[in-house]
Amino acid sequence: MAVSKARVGVGFIVAGVLTLVFGTVLCFVGPLIVDDQIVKNTVIDPKNELTYTMWKDVPVPFFMSVYFFHILNPKEVLNGEKPMVEQRGPYVYRKHIQKDNITFHPNNTVSYREYRSYYFEPSMSVGNESDVVTIPNMLVLGAAVMLEKLPYAVRLMISATFKTFKEGPFLTKTVGELMWGYDSKLVEFLNKYLPGTLPSSGKFGLFAEFNNSNTGLFTVFTGRGDIRKVHKVDSWNGLTELNYWRTPQCNMINGTAGQMWPPFMTKESTLPFYSPDACRSLELVYQRSGEMRGIPLYRYVAPTTMFANGTVYAPNEGFCPCRQSGLLNVSSCRHNSPVFISHPHFFNADPVLLDFVQGLNPNEDEHGLFIDIHPLTGVPLNVSIRLQLNLYMKRVSGITETGKISEVVMPMIWFEESGYIDGPIVSTFHTNLVVLPAVMEYTQYGFIALGLAMIILGVLVHHRAKVKLPRNRIQSIRVSSSTQCLLLLCCISITPAPACLHLTLSTLL
Repeated sequence: MAVSKARVGVGFIVAGVLTLVFGTVLCFVGPLIVDDQIVKNTVIDPKNELTYTMWKDVPVPFFMSVYFFHILNPKEVLNGEKPMVEQRGPYVYRKHIQKDNITFHPNNTVSYREYRSYYFEPSMSVGNESDVVTIPNMLVLGAAVMLEKLPYAVRLMISATFKTFKEGPFLTKTVGELMWGYDSKLVEFLNKYLPGTLPSSGKFGLFAEFNNSNTGLFTVFTGRGDIRKVHKVDSWNGLTELNYWRTPQCNMINGTAGQMWPPFMTKESTLPFYSPDACRSLELVYQRSGEMRGIPLYRYVAPTTMFANGTVYAPNEGFCPCRQSGLLNVSSCRHNSPVFISHPHFFNADPVLLDFVQGLNPNEDEHGLFIDIHPLTGVPLNVSIRLQLNLYMKRVSGITETGKISEVVMPMIWFEESGYIDGPIVSTFHTNLVVLPAVMEYTQYGFIALGLAMIILGVLVHHRAKVKLPRNRIQSIRVSSSTQCLLLLCCISITPAPACLHLTLSTLL
């Protein structure tokens, strides 16, 4: 009887060791299985139903919130006084995004055009598109700066043209007209006799060329063969580099198209992406870790050097001619109009810009941009891209519409494009990327704990059995047990688990 209990004890020890080994193996194999599934499901492939749908149609809510800088003292500005502005907004538009003309290529790339359309959301806005605001007239003040080096007589003729078409230095229009276009005799004249002067051939509006349009022909890597390349841009409109800027580095098309990034990100990773609207590649940097509805995330923000001028940050010299730090001169890709991009309210810009305009109050919570990324998959969970459109304006002799305007970079509007994962997608993400890996982790630790418990139980049973045996049998079993344990340890160290189990059981029996 005691001999049987001793064998049972040894059996528990063997089973415990095998369970412990299995749990330990799971610690190494489990993460590899998860990573392998992420790689398979991250590749841009119609067979990956969930991720392909997210990439193709972007089913999450996405909005554009627009804020206008309403000029309170337009007459005083014409006399050289400092502009006073009042922020009006938000005027919110639901943004619908869909990829079309999707074509897969043999070199593991896919090309597509992404179409976008906007729909006004009155319930989320402070007012209606019929609200009236006053902003600088880009057609007049922008053209004045562009043409200031022409002969004085020509400038007089231009001024007379403005008067003929009743174009003044400031526009007082409805939000809808400023956004999507308004009728202008001057615009009609330019489109008829000087085609190509304006960005669009229809009505003139700040976002007229954005609605019901596409962002160009993108060709990106699918990730097949090298998951580190997934979503990265191979070319845009057939170009592998731009020609807007002065240095090869500034003309590079880097990163992704700005919607997803390669998986397995670390805190040292950055978020590079190419923005056709900004005419350049941008790059965000890690700020902090966090979570959204139980899903872990990394927050990436714009570095202070993003819009720094060449004096402050030498690599940005190629984006010049520059003005104060914090302004990106996009005139080279905007028909040479004196337009600058910045963070809203000149956040992270040279403080001197705030001295030229009254009514600005920059802060990071309201005006800093960020992207929250799930680092394991590279999928954005929460996005808020905030940019401001500014017009450089000044007095130009011969063009009387400019009056005595002081030289100033004048904020006109700022907008925020935001989106977040919600609804069933959040549940799917949480289940597949949080719950299941946690269950696997607890399972492997459970096997380890169970294995240790079985070993301890086996040792106790074996010890009690030895105590009850006659003295002449104790020595025999002790030797046998010692031999078995030594064999077991040697077996585990050099023999695969199934073979080890077979060898040990054959010895016991």
